[in-house]
Amino acid sequence: MLRKKKLVLMVTILAFAMFSVVGCGGGDTEPSDQAAETVKDKFDGKIIGIDPGAGIMAATENALEKYNLDYELMEGSGATMTATLKQAIDNNEWVAVTGWAPHWKFARWDLKFLEDPQGVYGEAETINTIVRLGLKEDLPEVYEVCDNFRWDDADIGSAMGLAEDLGDDVLAARQWVQENPDLVNTWLPEGYDATEIVENPTKETVTLLYVEWACARAETHVMADVIQNIMGYKVELLSLSAAAMYEGLANGQGDAIFTAWLPLTHGEYMKQVGEQVEDLGPSYEGARIGLVVPAYVDINSIEEMND
Repeated sequence: MLRKKKLVLMVTILAFAMFSVVGCGGGDTEPSDQAAETVKDKFDGKIIGIDPGAGIMAATENALEKYNLDYELMEGSGATMTATLKQAIDNNEWVAVTGWAPHWKFARWDLKFLEDPQGVYGEAETINTIVRLGLKEDLPEVYEVCDNFRWDDADIGSAMGLAEDLGDDVLAARQWVQENPDLVNTWLPEGYDATEIVENPTKETVTLLYVEWACARAETHVMADVIQNIMGYKVELLSLSAAAMYEGLANGQGDAIFTAWLPLTHGEYMKQVGEQVEDLGPSYEGARIGLVVPAYVDINSIEEMND
């Protein structure tokens, strides 16, 4: 009799255990709160931005409105944006950032731009060289090297990668120029050789203005190295906000910038300075801006951020 009671009790416990597993859907099923998690929840309701005055921030504010996105656009800097991106990727978390190409982050991590069916971020852009009025007459050689400056994805990517690896923009630019004399020679005025270095520059001072973007630092420091170490001009570098950069160039406080993203990202700044500066055209083609996410994020369009 006792054995029979024990047997009944064991069967009851086993049945209860089986019901518990089957009734909850098995061990592979997500908890109900995770299953109900929205795309917005996965992104923590935030888009990680950069400097508040940047054109890409204005474009993103427009995207929030056009796509009816209930997200908070976080202001910061290029450095904080990439730091947040790295932290999310290290933890396999979802993150959306305001991004642009060329940028070294695309070489370091597997990323993608979210599709923009409404075209809020525009088409591919160019990075142009802009100089002050009168530079051609005052410093014709400097004007010529600025006008000749052209490079492609591989060129700018390698320059940016060196700067990131070495942690020193000046040393990275010097190494890049040494490793790419044939291309540099296509920029130089007649009579200069990329392999011949000027030890003590004595010519007039050339002031180059730039913003603290990785691509802008690479472009500006490479050209500073060429103008100073090969052509023998003294070079002054000034890091400014985008608005101050254009205003300074228009007022003659700088000679050139190599980081004008047109027609969208820096379009408003160019409108403000109008004919007070001279646009020498693209040094790089195929630049773009938009919302960037890690490749493992399983949405492909900005529209899907509402799901």
